[in-house]
Amino acid sequence: MQTKNMCGIAGLYHPEQPRPLPQERVAAMLAPMRHRGPDGDGLWHAPGVVFGHLRLSIIDVAGSPQPMHGSEGRFTITYNGEVYNYRELRAELAALGHRFQTAGDTEVILAAFSQWGAACLSRLDGMFAFAIHDAADGSLFLVRDRLGVKPLFLAELPDGSIAFASELKGLLALPNLRVEADATAVEDFMAFGYVPDDACIVAGIRKLPAGHYLHIRRGKPMPAPQRWWTLDFSRRITARVGEAEEHCFQLLRAAVRSRMVSDVPLGAFLSGGVDSSTVVALMAEASPHAVNSCAIGFDEAVLDETRYADVIARRYATDHRMRIVSSEDFAIADTVAAHFDEPFADASALPTYRVSQLAREEVTVALSGDGADEAFAGYRRLVFQHQEERVRRWIPSALRRTLLGPLGRALPQMDWLPRPLRAKATLTGLARSGEEAYALAIGVTGPDMRAELYSDSMRARIRGYSAEERWWRTMRAAPAAEPLDRAQYADMMIALPGDILTKVDRMSMAVSLEAREPLLDHHLVEFAATLPANMRVRGGTGKWLMKRAMERTLPRDILYRPKMGFVTPLTAWFRKGLAEEARALGASPTLAATGWFDMRAIDRLVTAHQSGRIDHGRQIWQFFMLEKSLKKLFSI
Repeated sequence: MQTKNMCGIAGLYHPEQPRPLPQERVAAMLAPMRHRGPDGDGLWHAPGVVFGHLRLSIIDVAGSPQPMHGSEGRFTITYNGEVYNYRELRAELAALGHRFQTAGDTEVILAAFSQWGAACLSRLDGMFAFAIHDAADGSLFLVRDRLGVKPLFLAELPDGSIAFASELKGLLALPNLRVEADATAVEDFMAFGYVPDDACIVAGIRKLPAGHYLHIRRGKPMPAPQRWWTLDFSRRITARVGEAEEHCFQLLRAAVRSRMVSDVPLGAFLSGGVDSSTVVALMAEASPHAVNSCAIGFDEAVLDETRYADVIARRYATDHRMRIVSSEDFAIADTVAAHFDEPFADASALPTYRVSQLAREEVTVALSGDGADEAFAGYRRLVFQHQEERVRRWIPSALRRTLLGPLGRALPQMDWLPRPLRAKATLTGLARSGEEAYALAIGVTGPDMRAELYSDSMRARIRGYSAEERWWRTMRAAPAAEPLDRAQYADMMIALPGDILTKVDRMSMAVSLEAREPLLDHHLVEFAATLPANMRVRGGTGKWLMKRAMERTLPRDILYRPKMGFVTPLTAWFRKGLAEEARALGASPTLAATGWFDMRAIDRLVTAHQSGRIDHGRQIWQFFMLEKSLKKLFSI
């Protein structure tokens, strides 16, 4: 039986001197994260280090205590996550002479680190963030999983010590932490609706980036994080379509089955889209019992997918439950914002919280369909990018900039049309480089609108910094064979950990629910990166090979219906049920107190939206969530 460690971790470490550190401070860091591990806690200390741990019991409920010491006493770990191939690793390590006192994956990680050091990470198949202290040299090793499923925040404190925690609120519990806003993180948030994976809204705090480790050695300068994994799009498979399709299906099947091990009730989120339907279908194939599934619908019929979820639920005889989200659910916005700490404006967080609540009524573990859009190019923006890049190859850049750019700017904005029919967006996109166009396509508030919304003092504070530059750099440096690869690589490195996985982690853990993402199995993701572009995007749609692979299991009207996405009807809400709340933003004392914005510009934005001339629903939601976050973080 496995010792399950889905939880929260925290700790203090002094890199200069092994002097005693206050255990009560780590206990205080754990307290606001109790939702991550309500089933138990533990503290451990040695000269110059204190580790804390919170536990959510999933497998081997009696469990092994954490923080845990290795059998030889040299290494100590505090660990959040799960390693799915721990049994195979345990057998390999036992053959090398290691002996185990427990039946779980925590002790396997300790033995693997003892045997191979940082090289053990490439052998771990799972989601994790952990800290290991080495008593032999007093060093601290911090690591985060390949794709950033599990979070880890870091801060260097005024006394020279290093603090880490699973959530920002854990660090904010420290009395000696200086709390000031980072202006460039505000710019990032305004551009994309979240603070990126390696940044933080609080100056001096950062996140350990996904796929990186940090090895801090006592008495040595603080090193930079080291990348231990990345996704390589530069290689191409040579298999025929039939072979690739079969391999894809077997990888999907193995990924789902590996994540179904649990000693507590297990279920799935089911939207009725391709991804969640794939997960539920493969769960039903592997399970001797009815799969417990749950779905969220909306009070705006055009965005409601529950009828498709019902189709899958009936097809696979799941134990299915559904709940409707309406503008009245705005009442939980404060709760949602509090669990993110940093401002987070992906409005699908609200239904994700509701579906997590619904799931938690019956299960402790839920499988989600997140990740396939990034891995197999399922997003419409990726399909558009792929199509636009083909046009760019035929039209010289000078002609695109001098002819298409001015023409696009002269046309009216028509947000109500599907993107392929928005001539303004298409022409202005073609006038730019692929990197520039994609960074704008994935954004929430573009640079021109941000310039109008910012005050003079805010423009001076960010000193010419542009949030889009992160995307340009990432796409240009991508290990890629063609433009579609570059866009997908940036999605995987920036948007996936910063937005999608942050949303799922915080909203599921808010209700003490463990979410697992089988479609982000690294074997599956690495395979998808080797596919030729025409096995990802074909016929104007994405996820081509994955859909082909699932034709043997899922109905065609689920596989090939138009993509809707897990969105909320913000546009309608802010013109009807939440109209008054939207109008109040222009007079928000919290937003005004920052000095970052022209409050009259916010008022004009709301007025334009409510007139029906233009859709600013996402921007209004941004300001709502920013306001709520600032009240919590900076007491303004």
